[in-house]
Amino acid sequence: MTEPEESPQDTEEALNSLLESEADNDQVDQFLDELSASDAARAVSRLDWEAQERLLTRLSPSQAAHLVVELCEVQAAGLLDGLDPSAAAEILHELPGDERVDLLSELPESSAETILEEMSPEDAELSRRLGAYDSDSAGGLMIAELVTYPAGATVGDVVKDLRRQATVYRDYQVQYLYIVDDQSRLVGVLPLRRLLQAEDDTQVDEAMIPDPLTVLDQDTLEELIDFFDRHHFLAVPVVDADGRLVGVVHNEAVNEAEHDRSDDDYRKASGLVREELRSMPLLLRSRRRLSWLSVNIVLNIVAASVIAAYQETLAEAIALAVFLPVISDMSGCSGNQAVAVSMRELSLGLVRTNEKRYVFIKEASVGVINGIMLGAMVAGAAYLWKGNPYLGAVVGLALAINTIIAVIVGGIVPLVLKHWGKDPALAAGPILTTVTDICGFFLVFALASGVLDRL
Repeated sequence: MTEPEESPQDTEEALNSLLESEADNDQVDQFLDELSASDAARAVSRLDWEAQERLLTRLSPSQAAHLVVELCEVQAAGLLDGLDPSAAAEILHELPGDERVDLLSELPESSAETILEEMSPEDAELSRRLGAYDSDSAGGLMIAELVTYPAGATVGDVVKDLRRQATVYRDYQVQYLYIVDDQSRLVGVLPLRRLLQAEDDTQVDEAMIPDPLTVLDQDTLEELIDFFDRHHFLAVPVVDADGRLVGVVHNEAVNEAEHDRSDDDYRKASGLVREELRSMPLLLRSRRRLSWLSVNIVLNIVAASVIAAYQETLAEAIALAVFLPVISDMSGCSGNQAVAVSMRELSLGLVRTNEKRYVFIKEASVGVINGIMLGAMVAGAAYLWKGNPYLGAVVGLALAINTIIAVIVGGIVPLVLKHWGKDPALAAGPILTTVTDICGFFLVFALASGVLDRL
């Protein structure tokens, strides 16, 4: 008979008890080590903020760093922000440069700068250099901890150095050694297998792979995705405009960034302006949601005012009310398809923000075909229901025209928002919904007013 699995609440209570007891730090660390990464992250996230900060201060910097990387970045950054800057700097020192910068970027600028001032000059300089890159560029995704050797070194020299610096290189992802000239320009890559197979007196430039493929530090996420689609590498060296080696970007990091971007777009399209966790303070979560919902309710009131302006028409032909949500929803669906295509093409660099005429023509063409087909379907349904061809003509024509409008607006709005420096993922949806509702309602009532005596 198997023992019942411990519930998340039991794990949280056990961790809380340890923190409140006289248990030493090793006991707390051992308790966390016995949990899976996801269980540890969940248990810590369920603690209140004071208990979370108390936990980090009970652990050594290396133990705290191990825990921090298991947490969501926004939550980990919040914890670091609540610590003494020197304690936060000690924890960040234990992390690789790329993970350190990711957490610093989630902090308020003043807090990040205060922590940077507490770091060693080397850590602070590296963090500032990596932080200057766009997060979705090769420079923003690369790791700077790599092992380089001059082209004139011998295999024996390299092996001796690797043994002597074993403690330093222990946390590096050493699969390849990078050979550079006296200007730090990359000239070759030396796989560990080739190193071990070569004689001690062999120079590394004889054993290395010369002129390796590289990416530029300013290359975008889309360019990196394309690179790894064409070349099935685990990693690729990153060089600057002068060919100097500045880091290595791993395929895994690119895949994670692509996944994070999709999650971010989905979250924004759902109206979550910033990342939200249920362990965050209640009022903070409420305020963030209301910032988006309050704008939407204003837009919906504007759309509803169209119905109010035509309430006499609606009273004379109440059957129109049945088709209002159909016309609004179907047009919105068509427009969202156009939004999705525009956002995808913007991310891939296949369309520019000034190509509105091109998008207009392409989307209008699809809108005419789909509008006619959808309009005919809803017109047929209206005629079969009421046996009134005029009712069918009104709702069918309204849907057809509104579909054309929706796909044009859906295709162009992301370009306009991007041009203005706004986030299309966050704003395109509400704008499209408002336009399709207003136009849909107006078209139905305007067309119905012309044949009201026949409805």
